[in-house]
Amino acid sequence: KTFRKVVKPQANAVVIYMMDVSGSMGDEQKEIVRMESFWINAWLKRNYKGLETRFIIHDAAAKEVDEKTFFSTSESGGTLISSAYKLCQRIIEEDYPINEWNIYPFHFSDGDNWSGEDTRMCLNLLQKFYFPRVNMFGYGQVESKYGSGQFLKDLEKTFPNEDRLVISKIENKEKILLSIKDFLGKGK
Repeated sequence: KTFRKVVKPQANAVVIYMMDVSGSMGDEQKEIVRMESFWINAWLKRNYKGLETRFIIHDAAAKEVDEKTFFSTSESGGTLISSAYKLCQRIIEEDYPINEWNIYPFHFSDGDNWSGEDTRMCLNLLQKFYFPRVNMFGYGQVESKYGSGQFLKDLEKTFPNEDRLVISKIENKEKILLSIKDFLGKGK
């Protein structure tokens, strides 16, 4: 007689939203992120009884904020994406044991990062920390006339076959629904 381990989906889920609020993210880009986050959140709340949400904003530094601040803040400054990924990592390690929680980080940015070194740090965190622990890592890149969009290219090049990474390019408000389908259509 053999025993098979059956993996049951947990009812507890946490969604950690990270938003780039640096100078290259204009009001239109931030509004797109807020609209998309709002609808993703509404869908997940309907599907998970024990849903928790956390919110992180970042430019060169990251901080955790409440929902109201996340949906209304405007900062400026440079961009260090790793600041958000490190803060998100700390939140997961301190508050969400992976055997008890479905974990869904979402990061929204225009893809402009300060340095290749910081991007390498992010890619390393994704590979070594996030992918082994999360159900899905969503990266939504908002088109911006100021941002280079390089981060999306780096993700695609580094992780061409990573199942837990879902990338969505959000060109404008009209593309929000398609982007939400990219993220939620994976059934993770």
